[in-house]
Amino acid sequence: MTSSADEEEILTLRQVAEFLKVTDRTIYRLAAAKKIPAFKVGGTWRFSKAEITEWIQQQTQGGKADKT
Repeated sequence: MTSSADEEEILTLRQVAEFLKVTDRTIYRLAAAKKIPAFKVGGTWRFSKAEITEWIQQQTQGGKADKT
């Protein structure tokens, strides 16, 4: 799989939880509160891997800005 195909990948709630090393419930709460980029397909949450990666970078930058 190439990196561009990897960036276009759509993840399930469980895959995002595993990727971020948190519980499924944590991801569900973040998605429902619109604190993490997500969308629903047929009533189930889905996530763009590229958007999740970007969100992680934004969270990291925000955390650094708060500490200075």
